[in-house]
Amino acid sequence: MYGNQSLPDGTPLTNFYLGTMGFSYTDWVGPFYPESMAQRNFLKHYSRFFNAVEIDSTFYGTPRVEAVQRWYLDTPDDFRFCPKVPKVITHEKGLRGAHLDMTDFILVMRALKEKLGVILIQLPPSFGADQINILDNFLGSLPDDLRFAVEFRNYSWYQSQTEQMLLKHHVCWTGTEYPDLPRGITLTSDFAYFRLIGQHGQFVHHNREQIDRSNNLKWWYQHLVNQRDALVSIYGFFNNDYAGFGVGSCNQFKVLAGLPAPDLRPPLQGRLF
Repeated sequence: MYGNQSLPDGTPLTNFYLGTMGFSYTDWVGPFYPESMAQRNFLKHYSRFFNAVEIDSTFYGTPRVEAVQRWYLDTPDDFRFCPKVPKVITHEKGLRGAHLDMTDFILVMRALKEKLGVILIQLPPSFGADQINILDNFLGSLPDDLRFAVEFRNYSWYQSQTEQMLLKHHVCWTGTEYPDLPRGITLTSDFAYFRLIGQHGQFVHHNREQIDRSNNLKWWYQHLVNQRDALVSIYGFFNNDYAGFGVGSCNQFKVLAGLPAPDLRPPLQGRLF
């Protein structure tokens, strides 16, 4: 972790966990992964530069425990994984009758041991605040020794009743930069979780930054700094659709936060952007 860091004014800020949404992108071969690198070594290489990753592949199904154990072995001790809850639970079943699916998913994710950071529950746009009792019951069934965050894609959730429910369960309200949704951090736990997503499909390739998002990144950093006294840790993830190159966006944010941000280019390669 980037622990015990100091802000520009010298104020301590603890535990940034920063990375991208997924790591296994062929467009990153060249500008980030060396041309000759086998895909099985991508995670090891990635973890030299970033201390967290959001696992998008779990959205499409619970992986085999052997795969999760390999993730654990391929990363440093201070690395953190933030898996996304499978869509069969959130999108297909809408959290109804999904207790056994969730139990099985969590059991597999526990193979990450101390490297399990936050489990992300991304709700579909069709899941509105009129279903708050369903979400309330679902969150109440989760184990209290793990961290969970909820991302809402329906505007109806942006109200005080949502905040109170998440506070009750000590579940994080995910801050999101996504079209037609308010951006910001509403604290409902002792950690923050933010996702800078962007407009899906706006870039043909994801091998370089194609939009200047520096002002947005500064806004997010300042917003987090303003609430630093209430935070034990901060998890942040950057999508390829945000500016065209997720690892570049994350590295730019790390610079803003005064964190180590080594050059992403593979050895002996010139800049591609």
